[in-house]
Amino acid sequence: MQEEVENRTVTLTVNTTKMTGRVLKEALRKYLAYKNAKKQGKAYRDVKPTGKQTVKQLVGQNQGVTNVEIEDKSIRDFERIARKYGVDYAIKKDKTSEIPKYLVFFKARDGDALNAAMTEFANKKLKTKSKPSLLKKLRDLSPLDKGRKPKVRNKDKGLEL
Repeated sequence: MQEEVENRTVTLTVNTTKMTGRVLKEALRKYLAYKNAKKQGKAYRDVKPTGKQTVKQLVGQNQGVTNVEIEDKSIRDFERIARKYGVDYAIKKDKTSEIPKYLVFFKARDGDALNAAMTEFANKKLKTKSKPSLLKKLRDLSPLDKGRKPKVRNKDKGLEL
């Protein structure tokens, strides 16, 4: 009996690119949480994903999913703002049209937060469109560029026979 207790082992599999102390600590913490839940007779559930996720993960949370269509190329700006407001969302690119459209899926309970995020996104887009480009202003003001001809390089100059 004593030998059985001493020889008990646990196999813990961790999928990571670099095994660090933090990764090992987190894996052990999750294993101990699983063991405690099993000991108490409760079903162990891992933490639900938040922020950007796949459509399958979002639908799997059974909270109702709605979507909004965004036709802008700068979807990264929207992602940054959505993370700021704590919206759980999934982005799917619609490639059927010439101009790519993005479908943003989100939980129904995140509707108010998404409305706030969308208004901030729209305001940011309006600000960037109303501001003229600083590089264009500098090119217009620079007197050196007006008289200068662009450099032309000929690679075959020294190859004449």
